[in-house]
Amino acid sequence: MKSMDLINNLWELINASKHCIAFTGAGVSTLSGIRDFRGKNGLYTTVDASRMFDIDLFFQDPSVYYRMAKDFIYNLNEKEPSVVHRVLAALERQNLIQAVITQNIDLLHEKAGSKNVIELHGSPAVHFCPSCGYKTDFESVTRIVQSGELPLCPECKRVLKPEIVFFGENLPKDAFKRATHEAENTDLMLVLGSSLVVYPAASIPSITFRSGGKLVIVNDQPTDMDRHACMHFIDLGKTFDTLEALMKVRF
Repeated sequence: MKSMDLINNLWELINASKHCIAFTGAGVSTLSGIRDFRGKNGLYTTVDASRMFDIDLFFQDPSVYYRMAKDFIYNLNEKEPSVVHRVLAALERQNLIQAVITQNIDLLHEKAGSKNVIELHGSPAVHFCPSCGYKTDFESVTRIVQSGELPLCPECKRVLKPEIVFFGENLPKDAFKRATHEAENTDLMLVLGSSLVVYPAASIPSITFRSGGKLVIVNDQPTDMDRHACMHFIDLGKTFDTLEALMKVRF
């Protein structure tokens, strides 16, 4: 079957769905110039990300996190949404997608205009004081980090922590509960740019499959769920470029 025929079939699947959701991983943001973790040029090839996001190390020496994250997280204001982010936001505006569940912490779904975003691994949008609970926004912390300083609580002078899930921390209960509910009740899940190896987040598509929903997987590497997918695409950028062009004709 020709590529355009497959995209048309995907479009028809989305249109026929009663409750369609997306599940996204780092692959959707590599198209925006953000490195993934485990790809051939991923963060793990040059940076020990397990140290960057080690919760025990953060509380021992938070400067390790801020030093390593300075050019990975605290430059996100320079990044723009990819075609995947744009298409998902457009589909939500047309009421064709009801939610985006993401493993990402880059804020690009919101920047593209998606409203119902469930962030399984938290978000740097808010930074808080582990001692007194003081909170501030990403932009304020970014200015401090980019100046080479550590963001301190103005009340007790403790180093602030982002609301990102570090290794050793549990996923946010509310986000995981919402994601599980969406996965159980969707009839079509688009699994985009995720290798599905980071648990428990990676268990979400299997919930949809076990609940009788269909899976469409778009990822450049094999996943454990490929055999259960009703459609599978390898080139994420090309697939969504074509889908975006098709949407401009259909909307």
